Amino acid sequence: MLLGEITMDEFKRGLRKTKTMIIPYGTVEEHGKHLPLSTDTMIAEECLRRVVQKKRAFLAPPVHYGVCTSTRMHPGTITIRPETLRMLTFDIVREAYKKGIRNFLLISGHGGGLHMNALKEVAEELVEEIDDLKIAVLSPWDICWEEISRIAETENDSHAGEIETSLILALRPDLVKGRSKEEYPRFPKPLVVRDKLKYWKGGVWGDPGKASKEKGERVIDLVVERISEVMDVLEK
Repeated sequence: MLLGEITMDEFKRGLRKTKTMIIPYGTVEEHGKHLPLSTDTMIAEECLRRVVQKKRAFLAPPVHYGVCTSTRMHPGTITIRPETLRMLTFDIVREAYKKGIRNFLLISGHGGGLHMNALKEVAEELVEEIDDLKIAVLSPWDICWEEISRIAETENDSHAGEIETSLILALRPDLVKGRSKEEYPRFPKPLVVRDKLKYWKGGVWGDPGKASKEKGERVIDLVVERISEVMDVLEK
């Protein structure tokens, strides 16, 4: 059930069938010169639409903004602070709980460290506060990366590279504008640098040239299967 498209009566009837809500998280973030700024959001939302076609759950409208660090200086990236993401998530989950939801899956198409940590911190606080609340926090890259890495031809593929480009080719090919150049940034770790663009000009991590719609469909099927399995564990 798509939460944003049902009425309050349909919501009440839906609670008789499920107490589970899935919340997609994405970003407004550069993804090279060839992919849209909402790449992370599209991947999360579209994969989860396929999940709720198979499983009974409410699919909430996506949270379109996230915490972006390495890309924050690139054109088009609009980041928010971790505390903003924490507060927003806390309010959404608490209000949904008041309306009868008991199981929550927070699924992020963006796998940034500070972003995911913010979601996990909220989950820890919520399970301490509410006895009968169940919650899972994950990114598809967390639970599927070993299998996804076997689909990719590019070693160490990541942001806006072979896999993400393949996914958008499968989901919204009309939004793919050619291919950006292959690129692998080298940040001077452990230093935290202000000028991210100096070390990552193109905003790509991997080789978009090896992307294909067929690879994207394989990854989507894998992500849908794994998230469905997590949902089964959560509801038990």
